[in-house]
Amino acid sequence: MIRVLVADDEALIRAGVRMVLENAADIEVVAEARDGREAVESVRRHHVDVALLDIRMPGGDGLAAAREIRRLAPDTQVVMLTTFGEDEYVATALRAGAAGFLLKDTDPEGLIEAVRVAGRGDAILSPSLTRRLIDRYVGPHDERGDRARERLAVLTEKEREVVVLVGSGLSNAEIARKLFMSEGTAKAHVSRILTKLDCANRVQAAILAHEAGLLPPG
Repeated sequence: MIRVLVADDEALIRAGVRMVLENAADIEVVAEARDGREAVESVRRHHVDVALLDIRMPGGDGLAAAREIRRLAPDTQVVMLTTFGEDEYVATALRAGAAGFLLKDTDPEGLIEAVRVAGRGDAILSPSLTRRLIDRYVGPHDERGDRARERLAVLTEKEREVVVLVGSGLSNAEIARKLFMSEGTAKAHVSRILTKLDCANRVQAAILAHEAGLLPPG
């Protein structure tokens, strides 16, 4: 059972998200919160697998809550809820350790699947969206690039191949096919990479690969 927290300052949004998620037999909404502070407190009180956080809330915004939740409960996956026109917040959210983000007009099936994907510990940004956001908001920067290359120096040659494919948005299964290995081996490589790089999730590793200049632009 995937245990979910829904945090949004609008009661109607919270009720709608709860109604959709509770149609899934493997998902349970265990808590709701009206602002960032309540969200953090809910994670303290409940075992939460996935926290759905509105980016902009009074009384402590979702970005601050995401950072605190990742610090307090590293196993809790954070997914930001956003609207069109808020892309500038996304890179900040991903750096804070969010597993991805959802638009508030996501259809019910997409919301349920996103929670399931996050519950498995995977990022929920599509490859094209990941690259668009990274290219637009992370961008090349000499000082960041130097730091990223230093961090990536701990990887083996095979791990560098894998992190480039992670940065391109490929799943474990797609990485396995590309590198002629089993999916289990690909998953093990990704896990080791995240540990070595001290990244909370695949998207943070993708950002690091981009900053290091391992990925072609666009």
